[in-house]
Amino acid sequence: MNLNSRLFDRIRVKSTASKPTATATRTCEHPGCEKPGDHRAPKGRGRENQYWHFCLEHVRAYNQSYNYFNGMSDDAVAEFQKDAILGHRPTWTMGMNAAARGSARPTADNARASGANVEDPFGVFGARAFNQTARQEEARPRLSKPALQALDTLGLDEGVDAVTIKARYKLLVKRFHPDANGGDRAFEERLQAIIRAYNTLKALGLC
Repeated sequence: MNLNSRLFDRIRVKSTASKPTATATRTCEHPGCEKPGDHRAPKGRGRENQYWHFCLEHVRAYNQSYNYFNGMSDDAVAEFQKDAILGHRPTWTMGMNAAARGSARPTADNARASGANVEDPFGVFGARAFNQTARQEEARPRLSKPALQALDTLGLDEGVDAVTIKARYKLLVKRFHPDANGGDRAFEERLQAIIRAYNTLKALGLC
């Protein structure tokens, strides 16, 4: 093939490069502003995917005052945030439907609770209950040494609730306060130890 042929000089290739097109410039939608509206701002709840077009100055001002939950009650906001975890998609309870659940064969635990006679020759269900109790004991947070010492000062065991701690504290303060002992300060050190123990438990959030 002769690459120097005059035929090659007559070949014209159409350019595929696109010509620059003039883009329409939006004007800021803030009243009285003539600057380009290059920045989008959401119009609000109920008008999703709809936007205002502002200049940089006015979009900043709009974003500072924007509140998607404006007009919603606290309960409605909490419900919205809960649904947002699942992307506002509907959910269904997994497992059998109500009709199937009602006709299903009762488990051994349900039968025992209802008083039915369940044979357990190998002690399987007893072991299950023991393991559940053990797991609950392991899951229960262990108290720190200062907390245990404070409980011991108040004469209480581990696992007591806040109501019991407060009641015990009030009882001991009344018992060892000088006013309850005719002004005798012989129990003053004991009273100070009780107050320190209670403050320790209170600081740890146990009462």
